[in-house]
Amino acid sequence: MDALPHRVVFDFEIEFSNGGGLQGQDFRLDIEGDDIDDAALAAYLVRDLRLLMVAQVRIVRRRIIVEPHKRQPKEMA
Repeated sequence: MDALPHRVVFDFEIEFSNGGGLQGQDFRLDIEGDDIDDAALAAYLVRDLRLLMVAQVRIVRRRIIVEPHKRQPKEMA
């Protein structure tokens, strides 16, 4: 486990299979380790927000920052 806490800051666009969508800018999530790929980040976002009927997630921009976690880390696997 890393000594320093990491967070990912990113923009996203979500499309739902039943219509509509959701966007976020400068959204932050705690991560384990010091990197996360777009596919894993998209899955983590959908799980964390408890979204249903998601057709597509686009991660528009992401960067990793060192910043104290705001809550207990969740299992991401």
